[in-house]
Amino acid sequence: MSTTTEFGLPTVVVPPGLETSTTLTVRNDSDIVEAYEFDVVGDCAPWTSVEPARLSLYPGTSERVTVLLRPPRSPEVLAGETPLGVRVLPVERPTSVVVAETTVLVEPFGAQRVTLVPERRRAWRGARYRVEARNEGNTPVTVSLAPAAADDQIAYRVEESAVVQPGAETEVGVRVRVGKLLWFGKPVDWPLRLTAVADAAGPVALDRQEHDLDGEFVQLPLLPKWLLALAALLLALILAWLALVRPAVRSAAREAADDRAQEIADVGRQEQDAPPPPPAETPNPPPPQQEGGGQETGPGTGSGGGGQQSSSTIEVRTNAGDRGTGSYTVPEGKVFRVTDILVANHQGDEGVVTIVFGDRVITTIALETFRNQDYHWVTPIDIPENAAVSVEVGCARPGTPASGRQARNCLQLLNVSGELADLPR
Repeated sequence: MSTTTEFGLPTVVVPPGLETSTTLTVRNDSDIVEAYEFDVVGDCAPWTSVEPARLSLYPGTSERVTVLLRPPRSPEVLAGETPLGVRVLPVERPTSVVVAETTVLVEPFGAQRVTLVPERRRAWRGARYRVEARNEGNTPVTVSLAPAAADDQIAYRVEESAVVQPGAETEVGVRVRVGKLLWFGKPVDWPLRLTAVADAAGPVALDRQEHDLDGEFVQLPLLPKWLLALAALLLALILAWLALVRPAVRSAAREAADDRAQEIADVGRQEQDAPPPPPAETPNPPPPQQEGGGQETGPGTGSGGGGQQSSSTIEVRTNAGDRGTGSYTVPEGKVFRVTDILVANHQGDEGVVTIVFGDRVITTIALETFRNQDYHWVTPIDIPENAAVSVEVGCARPGTPASGRQARNCLQLLNVSGELADLPR
């Protein structure tokens, strides 16, 4: 061997972020003048250099060079022992390469970036937060959470601790819950105080580090102000209805009913005071024929151009899914002045009924909306001779009468009343 090397220290301790140096002794044991160059190998190469970079020695002489170590303060440079190698390259005899080796001990350092996300939440009773922790040191750490102080009015529930490797990050969840609900009023601000603790997770010793985290939980009322205002407005409207509008409606309805009763009474008195009709010179015509089972009751003719009260009942039976029609035809030479009709749906059938006077549709009603329905006119509706009062029924589904058994088909009755009078001559 023509070259001998020796490090000044068997182990070099280097703190990250600072510069540390050691010496390397190089001896020329050859018989010629030799120049040497240096090449650092291993994990320490990116931050290690040798000064001077070139060294010339006479035969049998030695000299020291300085090895400078500048490890950055970064999680990429892990704490612990790392081998360091310096390759000594003879220029004249390049095959006589020598590698000098030693051990570099990188000291540990702790650095964490811990944040509470989000710092502020709004909810009725509880909310979830998360603590984001990034390990910017060079050794693994265990991150755990603890409430800064106990409070009977607010409770914390944190997840288990997590191990964070150098350069990595993790999340630790925490849930906050207040003791009581806030029914109404202003929102309440609850300050949150947590402590994130970072301990060494490996064999490398590291001082314990604590990070204080501050946040806020805003408890919202269950009943906001606008809802209370709306409830108060609705209550005021109801009271106003009960106190003002409802009595007025009742009074108007009572007056309308009294007017109708007085009108009916006046008509009755006029009929009582009217002279009896002259005797008939011709026999009464045969009763009118109706379709669909119609029946006529009461006198249907008068003499001398006058008229008498008359009524007719039209019965319509219809199978489910079909349409049926019943009618009453006004006799020739007569006019039927209708004042009242009564529609009966005593079975509670479902479907549609349409009432027609001549060529005039009076009304169309859904059967399921009524059992008995009546209509009255102060001014009679005149139906001329040979015209008909007809009922059209579309049966969708037969109903259930009082017997409790569903009927086989739909059954509707129409009673039409008024005055049957002679046509003017």
